[in-house]
Amino acid sequence: MTRKNGWIFVMARARKTTIHDVAKAANVSVAAVSFALNGKGTLSDQTRERIIATAGDIGYQADALARGLRRSPLGAIGIVNRSLDLLGEYFLPGIDVFDQTISTLSAMALQRGIAPMVLPDLTGPKIPAISLALDGYIVVSPQSNDPVIDLLDNRGIPYACIGSDPGRKHFKSWASDDDGESCLQVMEHFRRQGGQRPALLRGANENSWNLSSEQAYRSWCNDHGLEPKVHILDESSGVTGAAELFGSVWDNGATDAIYAMTARHAVGVVAAALDQGINVPDELLVATGSDAEAARFSRPAISAIQLNPNEVYADALDLLIERMEGQEPSGPILRKARFRPRSSSLRR
Repeated sequence: MTRKNGWIFVMARARKTTIHDVAKAANVSVAAVSFALNGKGTLSDQTRERIIATAGDIGYQADALARGLRRSPLGAIGIVNRSLDLLGEYFLPGIDVFDQTISTLSAMALQRGIAPMVLPDLTGPKIPAISLALDGYIVVSPQSNDPVIDLLDNRGIPYACIGSDPGRKHFKSWASDDDGESCLQVMEHFRRQGGQRPALLRGANENSWNLSSEQAYRSWCNDHGLEPKVHILDESSGVTGAAELFGSVWDNGATDAIYAMTARHAVGVVAAALDQGINVPDELLVATGSDAEAARFSRPAISAIQLNPNEVYADALDLLIERMEGQEPSGPILRKARFRPRSSSLRR
């Protein structure tokens, strides 16, 4: 910033040169640049030298610590859970799904001889210096055009996702339960139990879990000649938020079945219905997309989608290892989840 003749001039900060700029200048892929700078892959010596020279010519400077460590792999990967990052809290009593994610992923990584490190938002202001120096990353539930993935892409760091980034249609290294198919399982269950007017209560995060479920729900409603009723509620609102919204979703009986994506929202729906003297399941069917402890121990117990952590997390780790070894991606990989009907949606 400079001052001249009483005016203040703000000098524009030069944009940092990224790995994408190097790839464009050298007319190669981002992966090739990453391999050249990190001493990996099967590039020819000539190509590797040309890329390194191009990077120097255009002023690309990778993080010194990360660059030095990745030349000698640490044998460690990072696990970043974007749902928890956006919630702003990492301990959720009664919601054991996230605990299972971290513990299962960690155990599977160790089984493969890789040390796991659980990390907060990589774009946040307070992260350990080593956070961007690991060999690769598993990004759980990325958001649409997720900034964490932008960061990893710009640094040429390998990653794989659990759940797709809806804004990156061509990215293939991700694994997931088939969330759309899971939603259809719930809708068909509602229909068999007499539910004629189902509503969807989804979270506000723009991740594939919410978006794929909404797309499947709208398609199902269209096929059955029904008007879709989609309600969006921030995940952080928890049980209280869903209970407060219940009146709008129930709409004086205009809705007779509610698929609440998060377990805490489902618990709030059931609690609010019972408080108002609405019988669950005789008057209102309820199910959730997350088979968390809170849903299992609710009274009545809440029907839920039971995910496939062992299969999906193993798939994601295999996809990450492919990328770290410079192989062509074999994903995406979808697994069919299982619907567990319980008292909240089973009519006599």
